[in-house]
Amino acid sequence: MSLQSIKYVPGKLDILDQLLLPVQSKYVAVKGVEDGWKAINKMQVRGAPAIAIVGCLSLAVELLPEDFDSKKSLRQEIEGKLNYLVSARPTAVNMKIAADELIALANELTKDEAVNVLEMKQRFLHATEAMLQKDIADNKAIGKNGAEAILNTCAKDTAIRVLTHCNTGSLATAGYGTALGVVRKLHELKKLEHVYCTETRPYNQGARLTAYELVHDKLPATLVLDSMVAALMRAKNIAAVVVGADRVAANGDTANKIGTYQIAVVAKHHGVPFFVAAPLTSIDLQIPSGDHIIIEERPDREMTHVGEHRIAAPGINCWNPAFDVTPAALISGIITERGVFSPQKLKAEISALVEQ
Repeated sequence: MSLQSIKYVPGKLDILDQLLLPVQSKYVAVKGVEDGWKAINKMQVRGAPAIAIVGCLSLAVELLPEDFDSKKSLRQEIEGKLNYLVSARPTAVNMKIAADELIALANELTKDEAVNVLEMKQRFLHATEAMLQKDIADNKAIGKNGAEAILNTCAKDTAIRVLTHCNTGSLATAGYGTALGVVRKLHELKKLEHVYCTETRPYNQGARLTAYELVHDKLPATLVLDSMVAALMRAKNIAAVVVGADRVAANGDTANKIGTYQIAVVAKHHGVPFFVAAPLTSIDLQIPSGDHIIIEERPDREMTHVGEHRIAAPGINCWNPAFDVTPAALISGIITERGVFSPQKLKAEISALVEQ
């Protein structure tokens, strides 16, 4: 059984505090929107899909006991709180898309004279709660599509070695994972010889979280430093790289955890296919290219300290972008729950899907 990072029943939301992993497994209560914003901003919860789910469910928890005297006041509360949650970590597009969809639903219900304020609240709550199960189903579809795509690039009847970066598993989603879901599916198919995960400095999501999941699930895995990727590809016959995404632009450029871009460059040099695994909610067709993606910059302390211990010289300046952008030309395919898309044809193919 894979790890559960989000526990929810109506009126109660608990998240696994990922800042404490792997030393301590502790769930913390999210009692409303302010708790949700802080958990997202402090990275107690992270991963674009999980950010959206926790953000929206934090609003559901807050709304459940409240009474509203009009649909207009409920709509205003929904819109204001969702826009606030988007500001917690702006690079991840899933929260913005979820907020836009839920605000559109609130506007639609406000205009529907057949729906009273209590029914409006119940329908809104149901929509937020449905996100959990949909995310798990989508992730399993991503896993299946991604495993097939990677195996199609390899010799038949051979188990393969893959590399992943950051954390894209059950801890970054409602369950199963995106890129790590692909790895899990390869293992289920008995096609995974080994998975290598990078430490993912400076926050060490690979060493703390992905390694934690791989050990928990008993997958054959090895941790490597971020600076070892080129040597790894030269020495270990890596069949494919599979990573997640926080935002994919219309032209296929992809923002993901810092360090992804350099892995893609090294993979290109070594002829290793480089795949991005993400739900359709991570694809932002309103952003023409990666140059227009806002890149969050994190505090210096994340670089200069590990826990309470300083590891960098006092007084040194720091540059700490949380993400980088991998150009579409370096990406072999974008794996989604609806199939694997060529980055160069992404906008046309996703637009056609939407129209169906």
